[in-house]
Amino acid sequence: MPAEQKPEIASVWTRPRRRREQLSREQIVAEAVLLLDADGIESLSMRKLGTRLDAGATSLYRHVANKDELIELVVDEVYGELAVPTATGPGEWRDAAARSAYSLRAMILRHPWVASVLGQVGLVHLGPNVAKMSERMAAVYRTAGFPENETELALSTVISYVIGMATSEAAYLSLIARSGRTEREFAESLRGSETSDTRTEDPEKVREETFDYGLQRVLDGLGARLGSTAP
Repeated sequence: MPAEQKPEIASVWTRPRRRREQLSREQIVAEAVLLLDADGIESLSMRKLGTRLDAGATSLYRHVANKDELIELVVDEVYGELAVPTATGPGEWRDAAARSAYSLRAMILRHPWVASVLGQVGLVHLGPNVAKMSERMAAVYRTAGFPENETELALSTVISYVIGMATSEAAYLSLIARSGRTEREFAESLRGSETSDTRTEDPEKVREETFDYGLQRVLDGLGARLGSTAP
């Protein structure tokens, strides 16, 4: 008796696209990203998105089965913004890893909602941008010389650092935006009676330096690990 075949799992990435319709998947995704950037993940609903697109929810469901699929699509969309350089030799891995990390941080700061939904994107149904960028980042660590069983671990360590720091930064910047002040004004109000020299320090530069310090220490650790695994 032949083994029972498992039903194929439906995916937004394998479903045929509808043609000749006024509303396209690309329009839906683009508007969803704008909605999320403006109002956050809590604001996302098919009904609200349909209103912004001047279309009924039924029109959206012709392209996207549910909210989870929509999240897959918008995460893949913003992943396409990443710039991941190629490391052509072991001596270039660190610069490429750092530049990739900075690109990921910048993307999260542009789209603060993305950090909270990354864990919701199933590994089975990776979109083309997520798959492509993830492979490019992994290639940097393979080129560095990490053993195959440590490549993904090294990459995950850096990504976890970036997401943690960028999420904190995004929350801080959101608080400032709600206060109606500039970042410098907000920072100076917190410093209060400190010296004028301290008050003139650029808070954006301080954030970048703080991020870079931690990133470089993470890369230091990975570099030391590379040295210990060398033949």
